[in-house]
Amino acid sequence: MNDLLKQRIGRLLDALSDERGYEILDYIEFLDSKYAERSRPGGILAKITETVEDTMRAGKLPIQAISGTMGVVDSAAKIMKGLAAAGQAVVDEAVKAASKPSAEPVITQVRSERESPPGSP
Repeated sequence: MNDLLKQRIGRLLDALSDERGYEILDYIEFLDSKYAERSRPGGILAKITETVEDTMRAGKLPIQAISGTMGVVDSAAKIMKGLAAAGQAVVDEAVKAASKPSAEPVITQVRSERESPPGSP
């Protein structure tokens, strides 16, 4: 889908209530199951979020409860992604530090030259 079409759909969706938004989601999921050319991308967090939302909708909970819960789940997912990115950054820095040549042998050599008396081998 091109960007202009996505923006146009986004503008129309922004004006809708949550109830109408879920009706549109149902229709999009129907179309996806009928005409899908490729699988939808998404990690484990996206799958968990969709499962929670679908379970709440199947239980016929009020839209406000679903929206509130999904807001909390979305916030938690963002925190988890941030933690994962921070962890990856730490690992990347550790790999960089481990791959740099060490200056320790040079320091040891200089210290041993200082400690040995002049003229000794």
